[in-house]
Amino acid sequence: MAGVIDLTADTPPPRRQTRSSTRSQTAKCQPSTSTSTSTSTSPPQLPPSNFSALPWVLRNPPSLNDPLQRKRNWLQNYSVTLPEDLQRRNLDANPAAATLVFAQEEAGTAVCISPDGVILTCAHCVAETAAELDLSALHTLLFASGSVASARTVAWDPVRDLALLVVAEAEDQRPFPFMRLASSAPKKGARLLCIGHPGSEDLEATVPGLQTGYDTLVLSTGTFRGIAAGQDPQDNHDIGALAHTCWTYWGHSGAGLVDRRTGALVGLHSSWDDETGMRRGVPWEAVEDFVGEFERKQQIGKGVPEGWRWCMR
Repeated sequence: MAGVIDLTADTPPPRRQTRSSTRSQTAKCQPSTSTSTSTSTSPPQLPPSNFSALPWVLRNPPSLNDPLQRKRNWLQNYSVTLPEDLQRRNLDANPAAATLVFAQEEAGTAVCISPDGVILTCAHCVAETAAELDLSALHTLLFASGSVASARTVAWDPVRDLALLVVAEAEDQRPFPFMRLASSAPKKGARLLCIGHPGSEDLEATVPGLQTGYDTLVLSTGTFRGIAAGQDPQDNHDIGALAHTCWTYWGHSGAGLVDRRTGALVGLHSSWDDETGMRRGVPWEAVEDFVGEFERKQQIGKGVPEGWRWCMR
């Protein structure tokens, strides 16, 4: 699937501050048909309450630890600031805090949709094809705070271009920061936020290795332009059915598209239209059905831990 290309040449609006200056502003998060591939119906064991050292991170290949440390340093020193109108709503679920970035270079973005550590991203951020999919593999991610977690894939849908992961080990204990899934699709023209991880290397430059200079996590604004004419909202394999105008770049795949009025998740950015330059994404309809189908499967057969929440709405 094609990555995101910036056709505007505009840099994203600066919305970062040092973490110490924004800590008091950040809302605290309180717990409150396509073919899908899934693992066992039982969630993995919850991570222990504390990781003073991170031995499981040391199991990563050395090539992963350099970008992991660089991204972690940035996230621990800076934070993405929500627009003031959204801050005034005193949300119980902060979409910025619930955003994660994959640790490896030129990877992608994800969102946590449950305080129990359920993570939603694009399928192609986990594996491009079924042959590449490894359900036993642990993916290293960082929350917006810089906190490290590893997660295992529990559902993968290449047609919808969606995947679910569950935290297996984490630096912090639950409840994890999460964002709520919207109760309905946005109306055309609705104002959106996109919080994502633009790549550090300019992949369009004629000189290899040219750095973009973008922050590790960037908030951009735009509008919802509807579902592309003639496209099935459930089929996002070649290109996302949702059209939007938020600024994105390589690495934004899996970034949450958030309704600016409510702070709720209405889709994921996934791709771009090379004919029109329009940003594209996985729409709410596909996300709702994907998560809903998975939730229903977990209620059949093997039970899940009491109080477990796959998604917050």
